[in-house]
Amino acid sequence: MSDHRILVVANETCAGRALLEELRGRVRPGSEVLVVAPALNSRLRHILADTDGAYAAAEERLAESIEALRAAGITASGAVGDSDPVQAIEDALVEFEATEIVISTHPIERSNWLEKKVVEGAKERFELPIMHVVVDLAAERGPAQVR
Repeated sequence: MSDHRILVVANETCAGRALLEELRGRVRPGSEVLVVAPALNSRLRHILADTDGAYAAAEERLAESIEALRAAGITASGAVGDSDPVQAIEDALVEFEATEIVISTHPIERSNWLEKKVVEGAKERFELPIMHVVVDLAAERGPAQVR
């Protein structure tokens, strides 16, 4: 087991340039990286225990993020997590003894996680260093690709 283990929690921002750059700066030889993509679901689908679509979408985002990390020279593994990002962190820490946590979100005007105070909640709950990275996918794609 490595003495440097980074737990990354991200949704759509998994393959964002800002997150990749942050991780490139943090990863050193022998580092282990685990990416957790929460299986986000609507409240109604969650109540009805209809989680298959959310899980499949999270698996797809996770595969894309692992591929992007590998293309950036970062070896990582991944897991689908709970729909609550803070709970997903807690669950991951049971099996992955992280030395630091990186939470990636959209900018404040587009981030449901920031609205729900996920970063603050994680800082209150866990005694590990937590880095918050903001990924602006619209800016990364450029004006021609923004829908």
